[in-house]
Amino acid sequence: MHIYTNISDIPGSFPRAAVTIGNFDGVHLGHQILFSEVVSRAYRNKGTSVAVTFEPHPLKIVRPDIGLKLISTAEQKKELIALANIDALIILPFTREFANTPAEVFVDQVLCQAIGVQDLVVGYDYAFGKNRHGDIPFLQEQGKSKGFTVSVVEPYYVEGMLASSSKIRELVGLGKMKYVKKLLGRYYQIRGEVRMGKQRGGPLLGFPTANLAIAEEDLCPRLGVYVTQVIYDGKCYGGVLNIGYNPTFAGNQLCAETHIFDFNQDIYGKPIKINLLRFLREEKRFSGPAELATQIAIDVAAARNILSEAKKEILLSCEEKYNR
Repeated sequence: MHIYTNISDIPGSFPRAAVTIGNFDGVHLGHQILFSEVVSRAYRNKGTSVAVTFEPHPLKIVRPDIGLKLISTAEQKKELIALANIDALIILPFTREFANTPAEVFVDQVLCQAIGVQDLVVGYDYAFGKNRHGDIPFLQEQGKSKGFTVSVVEPYYVEGMLASSSKIRELVGLGKMKYVKKLLGRYYQIRGEVRMGKQRGGPLLGFPTANLAIAEEDLCPRLGVYVTQVIYDGKCYGGVLNIGYNPTFAGNQLCAETHIFDFNQDIYGKPIKINLLRFLREEKRFSGPAELATQIAIDVAAARNILSEAKKEILLSCEEKYNR
């Protein structure tokens, strides 16, 4: 997949371009249907499949007051779109000036002149441009006058749940990872470099942990303990994760601490990925290290049991392209 971070980077319009536009936060199943349709149209026409997205997310510019938390980082989004077999990804810098671009100017300058759109595929609720004037009826009229088709992909539901970024954010906040997986088509994942913690896990509690910081802009799952799958250096390990503030030790910094099963490597400063499989319990304050260590042992036993029962499914997820 070729990635362009500005319209000026595109060497020329793409041959018989099939295009979709969106924020694609999380690259959930609804987004994947869009990509599949674009790839299919490009294949039939011997053309190019193109996805257009924005960085940062437009709501961070036009509605900074809502404090939007993203499901996927910019890097994750690129990886996931590449896995959808899109030929070209165009990431447009989103600024206040860009937000004021009239919809017709965007169609003329970006879709038609720069990209050479032949087929446009959009979601059922898509709108863009100043005052969101570029809605589906507008695009259909533009397509008629400027020679491109417009296809609308209908909403996608799983067990009565709409596959949408907002619904997934809600479920992540509730710790409902089973349903998050149903809408994403994969486990919800956090990632980062392992940092030095307080060194309590191994020496004091008997359960060494790999610690990740959670930034303010990150989408933080419900605080508590989770069964996890940890991916490091291309291999997968079971584990338990605590997301919270360490109330037993009067902590005040939010962090994610993972005890990795059957693992004994120095990974400080190394990148890891953590899939959240199931919420076990809420974070709570214990009377001291001994009581906390007892509870961790119970959590580990429960997690191992869950991992064992779902061994086939978890093994398949570990081999999935998303974790490589």
